[in-house]
Amino acid sequence: MFQQNYNPTGSVALSTLLAAVPILTLLYFIALHPHRDENGVRHLGISAPWAALYGVIAAFVITVFVFSMPFTSALSAFALGSLSGFLGIIWIVLAAMFLYTMTLVAGKFEIVKESIVHISFDRRLQCVLIAFSFGAIIEGTSGFGTPVAIAGAVMVGLGFRPFQSAVLNLLANTAPVAWGAIGTPIVTLAAVSGLDQLTLSAMAGKQLPWVSVMVPFWLVAAFVKMEGGTWKEVFEVWPAALVAGGSFAMMQFWASATPEFHLMTDVVSGVFSVIVTALFLRFVWHPKTRFLLKSEREALAKSGKPPSESSAEYKYPYTAGQTAYAWMPWVILIACCAIWGMPAFKAFLNNLFASAKFSTTFLGSTFGGTASLPYWDMPALNNLVQRVPPIAPPNAKPEAARFVINWLSAAGTGVFVAAILSGLVLGLNGAQWKNAFWQTMQRMKIPVLVIAQVLGLGFLTRYSGTDAVLGLAFTSAGFLYPFFAAYLGWLGVFLTGSDTASNALFGSLQRLTAQQLHLNEILITATNSTGGVMGKMIDAQSIMVACAACYDDPKERSLALGPIFRAVFWFSIAGAAIIGVIAMLQAYAFPGVIPIPPAK
Repeated sequence: MFQQNYNPTGSVALSTLLAAVPILTLLYFIALHPHRDENGVRHLGISAPWAALYGVIAAFVITVFVFSMPFTSALSAFALGSLSGFLGIIWIVLAAMFLYTMTLVAGKFEIVKESIVHISFDRRLQCVLIAFSFGAIIEGTSGFGTPVAIAGAVMVGLGFRPFQSAVLNLLANTAPVAWGAIGTPIVTLAAVSGLDQLTLSAMAGKQLPWVSVMVPFWLVAAFVKMEGGTWKEVFEVWPAALVAGGSFAMMQFWASATPEFHLMTDVVSGVFSVIVTALFLRFVWHPKTRFLLKSEREALAKSGKPPSESSAEYKYPYTAGQTAYAWMPWVILIACCAIWGMPAFKAFLNNLFASAKFSTTFLGSTFGGTASLPYWDMPALNNLVQRVPPIAPPNAKPEAARFVINWLSAAGTGVFVAAILSGLVLGLNGAQWKNAFWQTMQRMKIPVLVIAQVLGLGFLTRYSGTDAVLGLAFTSAGFLYPFFAAYLGWLGVFLTGSDTASNALFGSLQRLTAQQLHLNEILITATNSTGGVMGKMIDAQSIMVACAACYDDPKERSLALGPIFRAVFWFSIAGAAIIGVIAMLQAYAFPGVIPIPPAK
């Protein structure tokens, strides 16, 4: 039995510093290590696969030689992370990119693009509608990087540069994350903390709407500045940004506290935001000036036509029937993700072949279950790692390490079914099916490798206890702990790439710390999830998904990770600080807003 040791050196400061070495290594090679390409051009940050590899090597060295985890157990933990990541995340992104590629091959994406342009010719408003409102719907149905992949690809198809598409979608994929994949982060947080699920959801719904109002302004400002615009051009669209963010925030506040809708908060909020914003732009208000991409402005300047004249000449070339047909793959995607997110349907799929049972061994560990839900107990790891106080209660149960192969009920399977149905609806021929498949495989081969390494690294930090060492560093904040509770969740998402995983990692610790400091446990525990959403934009897994979706050129994609990380890093820091300030105000100035859990 490996018992985690949170101070192996006898010095808290030194142990914390050593625990951070793998993360610092990854960060350095992603964003700061200087190198020159074959043309002699200097870049900061090396290619993603090598950066991830160096982070993994550092993690093994620290885990085995400092924290004394057996090497076989460390290897098993890394393998569990990579395997779980394939089924839980990579499978989703692969299937989503397959669906998107099919719409390109079938020629229907052009109609989707034109229909979005028809809502607004202004590029600032297209950012808000696609990255924020539409992305929130995808986050609510599938999560785990899917909105960044889908919305990012849509924006590139509309003419946005790959870099700005990736950055803007990472910024947008924040406020909705706490209810991603049909509320999975909230469900997980309730399970590990033992607190009421609806109450935690309602608490998150009293924090994140403030951010939801801000995100559209955030997006517009970032985009306009990327395109060389002015602050005047940023504020020209404040009515639409306020309507998009405000409508989303109001629905988010209401749905998060409603028993029937709290797990579907993102979906209903995103749909409401899209409808309200589109109607507002269509019938109430539209910006007096049209903001275009820099390349478009240059082309118009050469032609001598003003932007207003070019938009006035535009005639939407498709019928309502053609538009509806082109949007069918996305409707099918949302429907399939919603169905796969239903607990009853998940249970049905997991029990579909329950009668076909088997039991054998693989690498010395049990490999069994049913045909619809096999599992593998990870060798040298399952029930052989124990968390100890203050991270876990005394005599806590050993950590389970079972790779559950929920191949039917996995969210990625729902996305894959949506892709297959979409191909059939679009009437793809054999050559088009083959073309879409190979394009997807070529595009995703490097991202898959990087995501697998990063997720393996995340699981290695979890089972070795180095993540807990970093988390404990926040618990000494005392009066300021509500502020730093947000950064603990932020750290968890950065380490694991998932708000769900961060909640599983630190949810119990947040509640225990709240009890020790006599703080409200509902507030502090929920802040783990709401603060965590701000770490989503900087985790290597999400950035790699953005690169895969937005960059066609493999060379450009391999060099994009560092620049994107540097572009969003301070946004992430600031976002977590905003959540921390909100938590502080709710803890000490406005405790009455904290919902009361039902009596047991």
